Amino acid sequence: MVKLEEVIDEEFLRAQEGPQDEDDWDTDSESDTSSIISLTPDETLYERLAALQDIIPASTRRSIASKYSTASSWVKSGLLMGGKTLWVVSTSALLLGVPWALAYSEEQMIVEQERAEMMNQRAQNEFLAPAGAQGAKPAL
Repeated sequence: MVKLEEVIDEEFLRAQEGPQDEDDWDTDSESDTSSIISLTPDETLYERLAALQDIIPASTRRSIASKYSTASSWVKSGLLMGGKTLWVVSTSALLLGVPWALAYSEEQMIVEQERAEMMNQRAQNEFLAPAGAQGAKPAL
């Protein structure tokens, strides 16, 4: 039979270096992080994302890929149908709307001309009517 005995490492029993509870921490000093930031990464973003392939299980990757392809096909179909609909609406508006707008504006010009002629006739009748009414004697 084997007997196990726990051996305590002396390093765990030794007091740690650094500030104690009653000491103040020096938080104002700046650490040397500029050298860390200035280093260029050894791998690209694509390589990092490709490395995630090992972390995610194959079934999850397939599920994500199928959902992505389904969503992208829906978006493509929607954009295609939206484009075709926009084409039909815009060409219909041009083929029907422009001639209607031209005819409407022409009709408005004709109505305005008729109104101006009627006002001219009224002005002439009023100008001539008072002179004719004063000279005429009423019949008894």
